Amino acid sequence: MIDDVYDMMKDAVSKSHEALRNTLSRIRTGRANSALLDSIRVDYYGTRTPLNQMASISTPEPRLIMVKPFDRSSVSGVEKAIQSSDLGLNPNSDGEIIRIPIPPLTEERRKELVKVVRKHREEGKVAVRNHRRDCNSMLKDMESDGDASKDDVARALKTIQEMTDTAVAEVDKTIEAKEKEITEI
Repeated sequence: MIDDVYDMMKDAVSKSHEALRNTLSRIRTGRANSALLDSIRVDYYGTRTPLNQMASISTPEPRLIMVKPFDRSSVSGVEKAIQSSDLGLNPNSDGEIIRIPIPPLTEERRKELVKVVRKHREEGKVAVRNHRRDCNSMLKDMESDGDASKDDVARALKTIQEMTDTAVAEVDKTIEAKEKEITEI
């Protein structure tokens, strides 16, 4: 039963890390990244459709994203959706392909993005700590129900703490890499 708690902790932590990486991939750096457009929804025949489901997205150059809608009639809608997003991008269209140049970040914008990334660091750490709290609670319930001995629970609590420390270090490492990517010119 204690092994089930360990497995639950590992799964929860890995899901938290994956969510953090997905969130960070949407934060703009000075480099083109197709994940920037993941949150964009296009009004396509009256339905809000994710852009990546209605177009092929590529990054042929470090500062350029190319979007080729599968349906030519949706080019203007895609262009409007990108312009109206909060990414601050200015797409150019030739009627078939939309080119989105990624302008270099200003120093002020870099500092703002680093603050946003640090906020996500705290959210990631809080998520890991919440998982620890849940696991510790389950272990203590096992002890009070008589399903595990006091010594086994004490060892398990120590192991959960070690897993938490490792997970927090991983969050820090992920955030530091993103900060470096943002501040890199």
